[in-house]
Amino acid sequence: MIHEVFMPALSSTMTEGKIVSWLKSAGDKVEKGETVLVVESDKADMDVESFYEGYMASIIVPAEGTAPVGAAIALIAETEAEIETAKQQAATLSGGDSAAPASDSSPVPAMATASAVESAAPESTATSSASNNGRIVVSPRARKLAKKLKVDLNTLRGSGPYGRIVAADVESAAGVGASPASSPSAAPQAPSQAPVAKPAPSAAPAPAPAAASTPSVPLGQVAAFNTLQQAVVRNMMASLQVPIFHVSYTITTDNLDALYKQVKSKGVTMTALLAKAVAMTLQKHPVVNASYTEQGIQYRQDINVAIAVAMDDGGLITPVLRQADQSDLYSLSRSWKDLVARSRSKQLQPEEYTTGSFTLSNLGMFGVTQFDAILPPGQGSILAIGASQPQVVAMDNGLMGVRRQMQVNITCDHRIIYGADAAAFLKDLADLIENNPQSLTL
Repeated sequence: MIHEVFMPALSSTMTEGKIVSWLKSAGDKVEKGETVLVVESDKADMDVESFYEGYMASIIVPAEGTAPVGAAIALIAETEAEIETAKQQAATLSGGDSAAPASDSSPVPAMATASAVESAAPESTATSSASNNGRIVVSPRARKLAKKLKVDLNTLRGSGPYGRIVAADVESAAGVGASPASSPSAAPQAPSQAPVAKPAPSAAPAPAPAAASTPSVPLGQVAAFNTLQQAVVRNMMASLQVPIFHVSYTITTDNLDALYKQVKSKGVTMTALLAKAVAMTLQKHPVVNASYTEQGIQYRQDINVAIAVAMDDGGLITPVLRQADQSDLYSLSRSWKDLVARSRSKQLQPEEYTTGSFTLSNLGMFGVTQFDAILPPGQGSILAIGASQPQVVAMDNGLMGVRRQMQVNITCDHRIIYGADAAAFLKDLADLIENNPQSLTL
């Protein structure tokens, strides 16, 4: 029997995938459950397994090629005698039939995403990247860096999942320091070339943003969207269908800044502080954490705070701090550092960037004082955070004083959230940050 291998759907938003690399060549023996290729979905690279045992008879879509979800990308023959027949079938498919997604009556895809090996020993992720029949598995960013830095990939051992070579491996081999830390982006739907970095504390002066990366094509020519940028475009078009409104609020951050100075040495980040504050406030306002459905309002069981991060090679991703209201401040900070590091090398699992119920977007580190963020598909709200700056304000005693203040703007889906809901949420968030920030450490 000959099995068609289809482009798998690695996330609910994925419409097409790019093949990063094949770990099997035509004629190779394939075991059931064996990883045979790496697919770049809209926001991550995923290892893909075979459902069948047999022989890789023909590869229809080569490495670096793209195909819609459900399109045939290869054929697996159960016996060697069927390989020639499969090649003839592949010639027909490659003539155009494979470009169309499989219909509802098509067999289930012959590939499935490899699940995370959580129980494996740490050494399992540091195996040689050439262990798969001598073939090297390299992330797209690492391949670009290797070419730029003139590093021979054949001499490296990958530190990524299944021994994949990631950007950090190339930088280490080239003797280059780690890339700048990732930074939160603007609204998580507008492509950005800004380097990724962690949010700067509101108490510190905003650092000068790094220059945008040099385009990969000569100026004056058209640069094709990469897979992540295409996903951003699709999400932006979907957002146009939602009736939204914006509400602004000014929050004094002096007490939050003082708390940050106390806990910074313990590894706590300003991102974790803001995420924790938002999550605790969402407990009181479940409708702001809800989403619209055709049947009504979908109230979420969990408070999952997504945070927008700009990718080095273009596009945006929103790693998710799941159940942020139930996690302590120190765990949130550790989780965030891990999520950012893995998002830069495209190693996040789909549930780590698609399960957000509320999103934060911070441009404060660039000196931006206020902006409006675009609502992510499937969510009811997103909060845009500006820089905290000294402001001259009127005090309760009638005198003038200086206070550090930041502007926050919330964008809401007006089908389920009304102005009073957004205003009440922002008022409670401001009260927590201004008057009781110590509760974030409990």
